[in-house]
Amino acid sequence: MNLHALLQGRQNDGRPIRVGLIGAGRFGTMYLAQAPRIPGIEIVAIAELNRHRAEEALRLAEWDPARIVDDIADARDGKVALVGDANLLFDAPLDVVIEATGNPIVGTRHALRAIEAGKHIVMVTVEADPLAGPALAERARRAGVVYSLAYGDQPAAIWELIDWARTNGFEVVCAGKGAKFLPHYHEMNPDNVWENWEFSAELTQSGHLNPRMYTAFRDGTKAAIEMAAVANAAGLRPSDDGLSFTPGSQADIPKVCRPKSAGGVLDHSGSVDVMSSMTRDGQWVDHHTQEGVFVVVKATNPYVAECLSDFPGCSDETGEYAALYRPHHFVGLEVNTSVAHAALNGAATGAPIGFYADVVAVAKRPLAAGEELDGEGGYTVWGKLVSAAHSLRENALPIALAHGVTLTKDIAAGEIVSRDDVVIPAGLEEALQLRAETEALVQEVAS
Repeated sequence: MNLHALLQGRQNDGRPIRVGLIGAGRFGTMYLAQAPRIPGIEIVAIAELNRHRAEEALRLAEWDPARIVDDIADARDGKVALVGDANLLFDAPLDVVIEATGNPIVGTRHALRAIEAGKHIVMVTVEADPLAGPALAERARRAGVVYSLAYGDQPAAIWELIDWARTNGFEVVCAGKGAKFLPHYHEMNPDNVWENWEFSAELTQSGHLNPRMYTAFRDGTKAAIEMAAVANAAGLRPSDDGLSFTPGSQADIPKVCRPKSAGGVLDHSGSVDVMSSMTRDGQWVDHHTQEGVFVVVKATNPYVAECLSDFPGCSDETGEYAALYRPHHFVGLEVNTSVAHAALNGAATGAPIGFYADVVAVAKRPLAAGEELDGEGGYTVWGKLVSAAHSLRENALPIALAHGVTLTKDIAAGEIVSRDDVVIPAGLEEALQLRAETEALVQEVAS
C-alpha cells in the first residue's frame, strides 16, 4: 500500500487525479498549501461563495495569483478555476470532490450532487454524517463511487485504528478521543464561549474566530458528531446516556474505556466515548488525551494479555484491555490520504456501514413555545450522542435539523427536543428524504 508510489506513477503517466474543493476555510486552505507538493494531484477548481476568502486562502498557501482563472474550461496547464457556484464542479472533469463547507444541509446537497455525477466525495463536513451519512454512503456504493470520511480529521484517524485492531484479530471494546470538557459546557453559548478557551483577548476580539464554531467545539456537540461518524463507520453503539467525558490520562485509557463490569465506564463493549483532559474541578490532567485518538482492544486469551502487559502504559492492570493511542492529527494537511485512496484504490478512509448513532438536539436552557432554534453552536440547543435506535424511539430532532425551526411547546433545560415539538420549514425536502433513507438503515446492536 504505497500511495506515494502510485501517485508518482499517475504523475509520470500524465494522468493526475483531478480534484475540486468546495469551501476555502481553514481545512481547505491547509490542503491547498500541501497540494502543489504532492505528485499526481491537480487542483482543477475551488468553489467558495466569498471570493476574497478564497483569494486569501490561496495567498496563505503561496499560490501564484497568475494561476487563477474564472472558468473551469480554462483550468489547464497548472491553472485553477475559482468559482462561486459549487454546482459548476459537478459537471467538470473531476475525479474527487472535497466538501468542506461545514454546513450539514448544504454539505449533504453537495455530496449527493457529486455522487450523482459519478465523482468520489471526501466529506470534510462531518456534521452531515449523523443526519444523512449512511444514506449518502449507500447511494455512493450503488453509483460505484467512494463516499469517505476525511483523513486528518479525528473520525478517520480513529477508524484507521479500528481497522488496524480488527485486521489483527482484536475485539474493539471502545474507540474514542480526548477533549477539554466540564459539565457546565453544555450550557455554553457564543456570548460566553471565550471564557472557556485559552485564546488571548486580542485574538477573540479580532473577528477571525467564529464564536458559534468554537461553542460547538466545547459544548459537546462536535464531539458527539465526530463519535457518531466513527460509530456509523465501524458498527459501534454509543450509550443512550451520551458521552461520559471521564477525566483521565493517556495511561488511563484502557482502565476508563472498558465495560463497567470490568471497572470502566462503558455500558457495553463495542462502544465509543470521549475522555476529558480536565478534572471535574477544572484542573488539567497530566499527560491528558486532548487532540489524541485511541482504540481499546480486548486480549483474546491469557497469553495475549501477558504479551500486552509487556508494553508499559498500554494496558490496564490485568493486561486484558489495552489501548493504542495517536496523540495528534494534522487536519487538512493529511486529507490527500483520502483523495488518493478513493481515486487509486476505490476505497474510503472510513464510511458509514449503517445507522448506529445519532446526534440529537437537547435544550441548553428552558425554551418557550414560539422560539426558533439556532442549531449547532448557538444559544438554544447542544448535540447529544445516542444510539440510532434510541433516537428513533424518541422521535428525536437531529441537531442538523435544529436550525431555523420553531418550537410548538415549552421544553425544559436538558430535555431532548422531539420532531413533534417543532415546525420544520419548507426547503429541506431533499435532506428529509435522505434522512428517511438513513433511518431505514437503522441497526439494532445487542449489548
